[in-house]
Amino acid sequence: MEDKDRYPIGQQDFKILRERDALYVDKTPFIHKIVRSQTQYFFLARPRRFGKSLFLSTLRYFFEGQRYLFNGLFVDSTDWKWQPYPVLYLDLNTDRYADQGVLDGVLDNIFREWEEKYEVREIAQNLSTRFRNIIKTAHEKTGRQVVILIDEYDKPLVGNLNSDANFGHYRAKLASLYSNFKSAAEHIRLVFLTGVSRFSKLSVFSDLNNINDITFDNDFADICGITSSELLVYFQSGIETFAKKEKIDFGEAVRLLKTHYDGYRFAEEGSDIFNPWSLLNAMDKSKIEYFWNDTGIPTILADALKRINANLQDTFDSYCSEDDLKRLDLLNPSPIALLYQTGYLTIKNYDRLSGEYRLGIPNMEVKRGLFRVLVPYYVSTIPIPGNRLTDDIARNFLHGNPQKAMRAMQAYFAGIDYGMRIESENNFHNAFYLLMNLIGLKTKTESHTSSGRIDIEVQTPEFIYIIELKYDHSAEEALRQIDEKNYARKFQTDSRKIFKIGVAFSSKTRCIEEWIIS
Repeated sequence: MEDKDRYPIGQQDFKILRERDALYVDKTPFIHKIVRSQTQYFFLARPRRFGKSLFLSTLRYFFEGQRYLFNGLFVDSTDWKWQPYPVLYLDLNTDRYADQGVLDGVLDNIFREWEEKYEVREIAQNLSTRFRNIIKTAHEKTGRQVVILIDEYDKPLVGNLNSDANFGHYRAKLASLYSNFKSAAEHIRLVFLTGVSRFSKLSVFSDLNNINDITFDNDFADICGITSSELLVYFQSGIETFAKKEKIDFGEAVRLLKTHYDGYRFAEEGSDIFNPWSLLNAMDKSKIEYFWNDTGIPTILADALKRINANLQDTFDSYCSEDDLKRLDLLNPSPIALLYQTGYLTIKNYDRLSGEYRLGIPNMEVKRGLFRVLVPYYVSTIPIPGNRLTDDIARNFLHGNPQKAMRAMQAYFAGIDYGMRIESENNFHNAFYLLMNLIGLKTKTESHTSSGRIDIEVQTPEFIYIIELKYDHSAEEALRQIDEKNYARKFQTDSRKIFKIGVAFSSKTRCIEEWIIS
C-alpha cells in the first residue's frame, strides 16, 4: 500500500481507521493522562476540522475495551485493565438545527437505541429525565459507571448565532440536558465534551465547578493537530514525494508546508501545530492548496467585525486574557474571541507579567480565507487571482510602477456597486489593507515610527511604499504628513527605493479621488 493510500482524509472513526491500516498519529498518551486523573469532567475546545471527533472516537473504543485496535500504540503498553465500560457517545454535529424541534428528534433517536440496549423500563416524556434514567440504568445493568462523550456539544448554539429565539431555546434545552452530569454524578466514570466555544452563560460550566477545561492546558496543548516532530515522524515519505513533485529539496518542502498550514498554538508553552485536515490533503495531493477554507467560513465573523467598525490590523495583532478567550457571550460577542475560537486567530506568545496572550493569524491558508470573506464587506467584488485589475495592482507595485498601480487601484474602487458604501476613514483603511494583502503584497497598517504611525506600509524585494490615506481631505495633505513626520526615516539604512504616496478618497464619489507620488 502506498503511503498516500493511508491518509485518512475525512475519517473520524478510530475503529475504521485502524482496521484499514490508515495513518494514525498516536495521541493515546493523552488518554493515559485522562484516565489517571482524578477529574470526572473534561472539556476541550478546538477549531473545526482539527481532530476533536477522532480523539473522542478513540476514547470511545478505549473505554469499550477494544484493545486490538490499540496494538502498537502508547496506551497498549500501560497497566490499563481493558475492562469495558458502558459508553454513551452523543454526536451533535449531525444536523444544522435550523428549527427548534430538530434537537428533540436527534436525541429521541439516540435515546431509543440506548433504552433498548440497556433495557430501560421507565421511559419519561422529558428528554432530560430520559437521559438521567439511561445513565442510571446503564450503570446498574453493567455494574460499571458510565462514560459520556459528547462531540460538538455546542453545535445547536453555533448554528443559531443570528437567531435569538432559536439560540435561547437551545441554550435552555442543552442546559437541562447537561445538568444530569451533576445530578447523576454517582453513576458517571467520565464526561468528555468537545466544541468550538465555551459559552459563558450555559449552565453546564457554572453547575460543574470542577470541570477540567483543558483547552489552554500546557499538558494537553498537542492533543489535536500535528506537531513539527510528528510531521517528520509520520509524513517523511509524503514530504519527499511532495518535494520531488515541486522540484525543491526536503527542507524547502517542510518550510512551504509550515508557511501554509502550521502556526497554531493552544497554550502558554504549546508547540506550533499544523492543521491536520489541510496537511493530510496536501500530502495526499502533493500540492499546496487552501483546503481548510473550502470547508466553510462563518460569515458571522465578518458581520461582527463590520458592526463594530474594527481596525482590522489591530484585531489581527491583538492582546487578550485567557478568561476573555474562554468565555463567549453571544448577546455581546467579542470579535477577537470569535476569531480565536473559530481558528482565524491563534496564540503567538504569552506575557507572564501582564497575563495576556498575543494573538495573530496562524498561517497563509487562514489569512487568505479570512481576507476573502471580509473583502465583500468593504468593497463589492472579491479580487480573485486572475482578475485583471488586481493583477495590474500587484504587478506594478512589484515592478516599481506606483502610478500604474494607483490607476488600477482607482479603477478597482470605481467598480464598487452603488449599494455598497465605504462610509468612514476606518472602512477605507480596512478595504485598502485587505485588498493589498489578498493580492499577495506584504502589507502593514498603522506601522509605528518615532513620530507617528504610517497608514499603509508595503514592502517588496526591491521597493518600499509609504502610503498615507485621507478621507475627504487632499492627497497633498496626505503627502505633507509623510514628510513632516519623516516616516521614511525608519528605512534610511535600507537599500531599496522608497516611494511616498498620498491618497485621497472622496465620500461623495465613493472612489479614490487623487494621489501624489514622491
